[in-house]
Amino acid sequence: MSQRAFARIAAVAATLVVLLVLGLAVFLILHNREGPEDADTRNRRERSGFHEDAEGAGITFRMTFLSTEQGENFRVNLYDHGCGIAIADFDGDGHDDIYFVNQLGRNALYRNNKDGTFTDVTKKAGVAVGDRICVAAVFADTRNNGWQDLYITSTRGGNLFFRNMGDGTFKEATGEAGLTHIGHSQGALFFDYDNDGYLDLLVTNTARWTKDYDAQRGYFTGKSLDDGDFLSSPKEWNVLYHNNGDGTFTDVTAKSGLKGRGWGGDAVVLDYDDDGRPDVFITNMFGPSQLYHNNGNGTFTDVTKQVLGRTSCGGTGARAFDFNNDGQLDLFLVDMHSDMWMGLDENRTSEQLARRGQRKKYDHFYGPRAPPGGEPADAADRRIANLLQFRLDEVVFGNTFFKNLGGGKFEEVSDQAGLESFWPWGIASGDFDNDGFEDVFLPSGMGYPFYYWPNQLLMNTGRETFRDRAEDVGIEPPPGGLYLKERIGGTRAVRSSRCAATLYRDGRLDLVVNNFNDRAYYFRNHFPEKNYIAFRLTGARKKGEPPGAPGSNRDAIGAVVRLHVGKEVLTRQVCPVGGYLSQSSKTLHFGLGERTKVDYAEIRWPGWPPDRFERIDNPAINTLHERPEPRPTR
Repeated sequence: MSQRAFARIAAVAATLVVLLVLGLAVFLILHNREGPEDADTRNRRERSGFHEDAEGAGITFRMTFLSTEQGENFRVNLYDHGCGIAIADFDGDGHDDIYFVNQLGRNALYRNNKDGTFTDVTKKAGVAVGDRICVAAVFADTRNNGWQDLYITSTRGGNLFFRNMGDGTFKEATGEAGLTHIGHSQGALFFDYDNDGYLDLLVTNTARWTKDYDAQRGYFTGKSLDDGDFLSSPKEWNVLYHNNGDGTFTDVTAKSGLKGRGWGGDAVVLDYDDDGRPDVFITNMFGPSQLYHNNGNGTFTDVTKQVLGRTSCGGTGARAFDFNNDGQLDLFLVDMHSDMWMGLDENRTSEQLARRGQRKKYDHFYGPRAPPGGEPADAADRRIANLLQFRLDEVVFGNTFFKNLGGGKFEEVSDQAGLESFWPWGIASGDFDNDGFEDVFLPSGMGYPFYYWPNQLLMNTGRETFRDRAEDVGIEPPPGGLYLKERIGGTRAVRSSRCAATLYRDGRLDLVVNNFNDRAYYFRNHFPEKNYIAFRLTGARKKGEPPGAPGSNRDAIGAVVRLHVGKEVLTRQVCPVGGYLSQSSKTLHFGLGERTKVDYAEIRWPGWPPDRFERIDNPAINTLHERPEPRPTR
């Protein structure tokens, strides 16, 4: 063979090798199974959509799990639910700040620098905690003094209440406020259930699913689903605290009827029947969720069966939002636990079943699989339902989405709307692309030792349906790839998200995500500019005024704004808590798309009669309206 021919063959071979390497790299990036840790697409920042930039924003928080519970000796219990996130303007400068909650280690408070970056001010603020397993957090102006106080839930470590001192610091005041509670708490929700102008507090609790205290590790070890006694754990009940208007609270659970059915997860407020009184929806992790009607006399009645019918069997997060611009708040509930039919599936034998059936509901607890030991599926269903003390005709195994038909009536349309999903934990809703219709982000996945499952970004088509566009707009694959840098038990561990909230920024909604045993995500919104309008409401009640005086709570929790644009009625309510262990921005944001004007806006302030509204004709668009409540005379 001539030297020239040999050189030609060598060149061809080298070219083939390069092509093979490039092809393998592309395959690994697309599939990201055993490929490089950093599988981020190079052109992601050049596309419209979301750009993840926690590092650039100065956010370095990492949620740390309990290695003896969720590490290489993985135990299926509520420690795998991770921790929450809260968005609020804690220092009153008009910009949303971020509070991250942790299991093992300090929580973190980030102050918004007003330039797209954040500064960790946890130490100065005095809210690091770090001495107990924290679960969720919520900010609220409990004294109508213009400052956001902070309540934190814990797994058997004692819940905490911090008063905002107005100088960038907080004072722990749990005992003096009358809010001492030790249990297996999940979420917390401030709302004014009696419309007296002061925010009351609802705390959801689960069951006694932990065992003995481990002094060396500093927490209570958890039972496991595999132990057999996890689901039979004695139930714990929700707690409702009435705000006395003097900085203290009184436990009124017994009278209220809101103690629930145990295994409480998320809670969301909506006035489903438009009678002017805030009603409450509470999710149940192992059984039917509950919708409670506010009777107006300090009591609530469970109306789930007659108003909603069946609800999700393993509900975690819930959100109320108007998905079709008809002026009515609809209700979305995601079901995590009905998707745990594969058990502890380290070998990923269920992955293909999950991918084929991710938009499908199953008729049984064990989904597409047969129950263990040859037990018939119907018998297994009855056994588990009896153990958890509910009826099978009360539940659906999958997400449920209740379309508001008006007049206090709803229709379940999750399948028709394209809102069934797999392994969802929470919900963050908002009009991310400013087209005039609210979208949905679902933090999803289990993490180690399970296979990777993507987060969902369900974009509203404007035709009462949703389409997942997570890969199109920069959500998936996750920044840094599917795998954590650290191995667990010598094997690679996939990433997974738990909680998400929206943050308002200059006419857009950003996404903040708290991940499991991982750093947080901050997705900046870089969708193309479109018209919008936003409202930041302030109730008329002032510090020191007695309960029942004119004016609603200063946070305006419970207020509803409706925009009339031609035949459309776009609706938002001030209820930032909801979605699962999450609190989003209190700013009401409306995308308008190509709409160039709003005919008029109606604001129904908390406590106002159902037929009374504040009307604003032709409000300016592409503007944030700071709106105080007109001082009512009543």
